Amino acid sequence: MAGGAAGEAQCLSYTGCNFLRQRLVLATLSGRPLKIRKIRAKEEDPGLRDFEASFIRLIDKVTNGSRIEINQTGTTLYYQPGLLYGGSLEHDCSPSRGIGYYLESLLCLAPFMKHPLKIVLRGVTNDQVDPSVDVLKATALPLLKKFGIDGESLEIKINRRGMPPKGGGEILFACPVRKVLQPVQFTDPGKIKRIRGTAYSVRVSPQMANRMVESARGILNKFLPDIYIYTDHMKGVSSGKSPGFGMCLTAETINGTILSAELASNPQGQGAAVLPEELGQNCAKLLLEEIYRGGCVDSTNQSLALLLMTLGQRDVSKVLLGPLSPYTIEFLRHLRSFFQIMFKIETKTTEEEHTGGEKVLMTCVGIGFCNLSKTMR
Repeated sequence: MAGGAAGEAQCLSYTGCNFLRQRLVLATLSGRPLKIRKIRAKEEDPGLRDFEASFIRLIDKVTNGSRIEINQTGTTLYYQPGLLYGGSLEHDCSPSRGIGYYLESLLCLAPFMKHPLKIVLRGVTNDQVDPSVDVLKATALPLLKKFGIDGESLEIKINRRGMPPKGGGEILFACPVRKVLQPVQFTDPGKIKRIRGTAYSVRVSPQMANRMVESARGILNKFLPDIYIYTDHMKGVSSGKSPGFGMCLTAETINGTILSAELASNPQGQGAAVLPEELGQNCAKLLLEEIYRGGCVDSTNQSLALLLMTLGQRDVSKVLLGPLSPYTIEFLRHLRSFFQIMFKIETKTTEEEHTGGEKVLMTCVGIGFCNLSKTMR
C-alpha cells in the first residue's frame, strides 16, 4: 500500500470547469493524478459538457493505461494518466466547439508519444470561439520547429472544411516524436516583411472570398506591399454541412515570427448576417492589433511556447511575448503546481517609437524532460 499512499500524496485537486484542458494535458505530461470537483455543480445542467467528454475520450485514445472516473452527475472527475502512446487514430470532435479546441492540446502532447502521432479529427474546422485549424497550421507548426520538432512528418492538412453548427470538416494532424527539446533564445521579433492569408467560403457564393480579400487589402496595402491572400472555395463533399465564410491572416517578420488573426461569419441561424466586406476589414484590423501587441509568439500560442520551454533541456530558454492573456497567466500557475517551475518575468517598455505595446520577457530553465516512452530504433 506504500506505493498507493505515495501516489495519493501527489494527486492534485481542483474545483470548477475552467482550464480543464490545461489540467489534463499537464497531468498527462507530469504523470500526476488529478481530481476535479464541482464541475458546474450549481448550474441547472450540471457536470461535463459534451465537448469536454469528447476531449476526455481523445486523451484516453492517445494514452495507454489511463484511468478516468467520472461520477454519475458528471461533476467530479478523477484522472490517473497513463503513457502517451500515439499511433494512427481517428476522433470525432463535438460540433459545439472547433477542432482547434482539441488540436491545441494535441500539439502540446504529440512530441512526447511512444509512436509518432497521426490522427484524423472530424468536426468544425473554423468557428468564432476556438483558434481555427488554419491559424494553428500557420503559427503553431513553425513554433514547434523552433524547438527542434520538425521533419517530413510534421503536418496539418485540411481535407474538408466544416462550419458550425453542423460541422462536417476533417483534418489530418501528424507529428514526429522527440526524445528531448532544444532550448530557445527568441527575443527579437524583427520587422514585418510580408502578410499571407486565406479567405475561405463554403456553401455560399465563391464571390464572398474575393470581396473579403479586397476589403482586407484596402487596409493592409497602406502598410506594406507584399500581401497575398489565397481564396479557398470548397465544393461538394469537402465543404462540410453548413454554409459560412471567414478569413485567416498571418504576418511574418524577418526573424521568422508569425502573428495571426482570424474571423468567421456567424453560424447559420444565429445572429445577424455579416457582410464579407466588413469581415475582411475587421480581420485586417485584428491583425494590426496583434502586431501592436507583438512579441515573438502570438497570443494564441503563448501557452504552447511556455510549455515547450518548461519541458526543454536543463538550459536557459528566453522568449519575448506581448501582454500575457488571462489563459496564459493561469497556465503559468498550473505549470508551477505540476512541474514546480517558475518563470522570471520582466516587463520591457520599448524606447523606440512605433514598436507597439508593452512586452514581457519570459525566462526559465527547462526541467530536462525526457521522452522515456520513445522507442529506440
